[in-house]
Amino acid sequence: MSFDFTNMDSNSQPASTYDHSHRLADILGTVIAMLTLTLPFFVIGHYSSSNIPSAQAPITYNVQRSGD
Repeated sequence: MSFDFTNMDSNSQPASTYDHSHRLADILGTVIAMLTLTLPFFVIGHYSSSNIPSAQAPITYNVQRSGD
């Protein structure tokens, strides 16, 4: 049993139209994927506070020895 895929229907679109729309879909999909991956980082970076206090110095206690 063999199939012949070389014959096209008369109602089918030319290959160049398919290739063009497929290429456009690939580009659009790539743009959407890149925005989905990068936009959250830019939004978080934009709205996060830039006045984050630096780490506080540790609290130290003076311990006196009894007997000295």
